[in-house]
Amino acid sequence: MSKHSEQLPDWELVLSAAARLQRMVKLSSTIGPVAAGIVPLLAKTYEERTGTKIEFEAAGTGITLEKAKSGNFDLVIVHARSLEYRFIADGYGIDRRDVMYNDFIIFGPENDPAGIRGMNDAVAAFAKIAAAKALFVTRGDMSGTHVKELELWDKAGMRPDSAKDTWYVVCEDGKLGNGPTTLFASERNSYILMDRATYLILKNRIRIIPLVERDSILLNFIAAIQVNPEKFPGINAKGAKAFTDWLCGDEAQIIIRDFEVEKYNEPLFFPNSDEWNEKNGYTPVS
Repeated sequence: MSKHSEQLPDWELVLSAAARLQRMVKLSSTIGPVAAGIVPLLAKTYEERTGTKIEFEAAGTGITLEKAKSGNFDLVIVHARSLEYRFIADGYGIDRRDVMYNDFIIFGPENDPAGIRGMNDAVAAFAKIAAAKALFVTRGDMSGTHVKELELWDKAGMRPDSAKDTWYVVCEDGKLGNGPTTLFASERNSYILMDRATYLILKNRIRIIPLVERDSILLNFIAAIQVNPEKFPGINAKGAKAFTDWLCGDEAQIIIRDFEVEKYNEPLFFPNSDEWNEKNGYTPVS
């Protein structure tokens, strides 16, 4: 048989390519869960179970949602509810579902010049940092972390401006994620708002320490949102729904619960799907 006769006809190549695409879900994810390793683990496990590849890219939540507006992704994983609800209201997303959560912490220098150590009110702590004009590092990129920080400033009745407030510094590499931003803050020995997973991964490399935590406003909710197939008919809507259903089911929720607990002696993330909470009799964290 000739080499030419072994080649598939053009129409079969098209069908084969289409079939491969239906076995792939394109995910745009916020950076934190990717950098921590939980998204890669979930993607790998799902592919092993189903044969469906989860191809993912990582960016801050704001950029993640903007990228999804192109129609080039089937699903997003994000953590800024105000941006998420706008994404849905504008017709780009459907079926927001909680998947997991962790929390933010306010970190700062050991000598704590703003005097916030041990406070249980994160908003009041931000107000004290501003009053002291103590150095504070921000991602400044409309990521989920930055959006949470802005929420705290708003509730404190202020909005620092890096162009005018010399104590408020934007990390140039903030768009690269929480890891580089935390390392930059540690080098500057500044205050910063950061998530617990990033801290646990980097705590042996940084000198800033946790000062304010466990306030309910610091909870960090991570959700999956399917891209709207009515707006983008060519996306893999069935694949996105199937993956989201799996993320909210027992296997994925247990993976989230147990992820790296032995290594860090505490959870990096907590399962939080409606299905998981209902099955286990937990009150949903919201």
